[in-house]
Amino acid sequence: MKYNMKIFWLLGLSALFVVACDASTDAEQSEVKVPVAESNQTQQTREVVMYKAPNCECCTGWADHLRQAGFNVVEKKHDDMSAIKSEYGVPDKLASCHTAIIDGYVIEGHVPAADVERLLSERPNVVGLTAPGMPMKSPGMQAVGKAPKSYDVLAFSKDGTHTIFSHY
Repeated sequence: MKYNMKIFWLLGLSALFVVACDASTDAEQSEVKVPVAESNQTQQTREVVMYKAPNCECCTGWADHLRQAGFNVVEKKHDDMSAIKSEYGVPDKLASCHTAIIDGYVIEGHVPAADVERLLSERPNVVGLTAPGMPMKSPGMQAVGKAPKSYDVLAFSKDGTHTIFSHY
């Protein structure tokens, strides 16, 4: 009888050990899955949809600049850029050649990737950022790798008000 009781206890302890090991394995597996989901979410928020005129090469240069910074840029050619700008609330006085959308924000024109990253990090209550016109020393308008120079990037609101976000 004593042996039966000891065997019973040993079997019980073994079963608890197996259950505990199985639970820790599940926890370890779920820990591995969480970062994967987070990295997928990060990739999704780094997708930029850029609307541009069919033959605009400086827009492609800007898209390449963002790609080099790790963004996934989808270029969409559009014949009526005024309609796109109107749809996304870009005031005429703040317009540029292309309009991009990332994670609910509008990026108008040749805004440097560092400013887009800062926007996504700080998440201010604005419609988006713009580099009005086509600044000659901006990404896409000058040689690849040169620093932006001699212009402002503006943050703009729904009512068209704007403030300087970055100065180059």
